[in-house]
Amino acid sequence: MLLNVALVIGTFLFMEGVAWFTHKYIMHGWLWSWHQDHHNHHKGFFEWNDLFAVVFSAVAITLIVVGIEVASLNYLTWIGAGVTLYGAFYFVFHDVIVHQRVKFKHKFQSRYMKRIIRAHYIHHKVHTKEGAQAFGFLYAPKQYDVPVKTAKTDQSLS
Repeated sequence: MLLNVALVIGTFLFMEGVAWFTHKYIMHGWLWSWHQDHHNHHKGFFEWNDLFAVVFSAVAITLIVVGIEVASLNYLTWIGAGVTLYGAFYFVFHDVIVHQRVKFKHKFQSRYMKRIIRAHYIHHKVHTKEGAQAFGFLYAPKQYDVPVKTAKTDQSLS
């Protein structure tokens, strides 16, 4: 049981690296045609970019089914669960919180949430295949921290 939990958590953490690599080198690379509408205004709820979720879902489903059907490969079920968990977190953060494809109004106070939201907004300032930065989804380096106002700064704005 402990090994299964470790596989789920380890896969979840590993998926951030997979997502970063995929975002930087595939989405902003040879499959820009799928990702481009995500960086530009478009009509409708769905985007070509949503095909990436279909691909990752197919990978997760395949891992889970093979892990269930082939007893000697049952560890694949837990890896598939980790991919699925990452996908759920990604959906909530990216589609619900940041892009508000599902309406959700909330002002976040935590440094972590402010940092990853700011990094994502900086990423979307670029509407072309090249020149973007901040390719992670659930992790952003400290360079994307939102500057903290000091009392002195606040008084000068009054």
